[in-house]
Amino acid sequence: MRTAPRTVATLGFVTIGIVALGGCSLLRGPEPVPVPTRSDASESASPKPTPTPDESSAEALLEASAHPRTPTPEPTEAAAPAPTLSRIAAGTVVAEGNVASPLGSVHFHFRMVSDGDDTFSAQYSGFTSTLPVPVSVSLFEKPRAVGDGLTYRGVGDHQLGGATAAPGSSATVPLDGSGVDPSGLTTLVTYSSAGPDAAVPIELGPGKVLAVTTVRWSVPARTTNVRPVDSGTRANAAGKVTATTASGTPKSYVVAPDDLIGDVAARFGISVRALVWLNEGVQVFGDDQYLYEGTTLNLDPLAR
Repeated sequence: MRTAPRTVATLGFVTIGIVALGGCSLLRGPEPVPVPTRSDASESASPKPTPTPDESSAEALLEASAHPRTPTPEPTEAAAPAPTLSRIAAGTVVAEGNVASPLGSVHFHFRMVSDGDDTFSAQYSGFTSTLPVPVSVSLFEKPRAVGDGLTYRGVGDHQLGGATAAPGSSATVPLDGSGVDPSGLTTLVTYSSAGPDAAVPIELGPGKVLAVTTVRWSVPARTTNVRPVDSGTRANAAGKVTATTASGTPKSYVVAPDDLIGDVAARFGISVRALVWLNEGVQVFGDDQYLYEGTTLNLDPLAR
């Protein structure tokens, strides 16, 4: 077993236009970057030579990763259709509701709408508050409770205003980070965004939750031509499926040692191009372009 140095840094973005085949592979380098591995039985019988800077130095690995080779596509890969996911028309309302804090100090209306390009925005209107602190909102996947203190901000974090805000004020906020399916963001949290030195009661202190509202989404069904089906482990595609969708299709896959992109794509019955499309930001490693052991690959078009 031979491993590459552990000093490999985060590498450049590989666009969907790059096609890797057969013995090629791609990776998405998490922090810290896992170590790619490759088996070589011949090496176990003889001492390992001292690597030269040109062969395995961090600089050489970075250079190889940043400038991947682009093999000539095989007929089956070249003929594969471009991966697609149907879009939701711009302006489509996918969630709507009203917010009122328990004591009636804060009121506003919200609508979540499609922007028409696989992104979404939150529209807030009719905001009023009698509190002496600024009031903000964020969307979260996990529930919160009134009186909790937020330790981090959620998706679409935005300050709506405070006691000095004009009655009925409104705002439109991009939901950056919601992905192509925002329905997992089921909790809208209204909280105090008072400064750390604000002289206010503890229940109005920085990050204190003022109201919790459940968001009920009605996202239209999407169609896609990328439908992964797990045909089981095989050579160079021996990792594990770690999550499945509600319908039972594979959702995520953890890379095993010696995994290659062509074999992983073939295991799930999709093209290499589709696997790259599912994993925006993946990168390649060296001439052999192995996947990084331990990397989690997305297989769900709705989780892109």
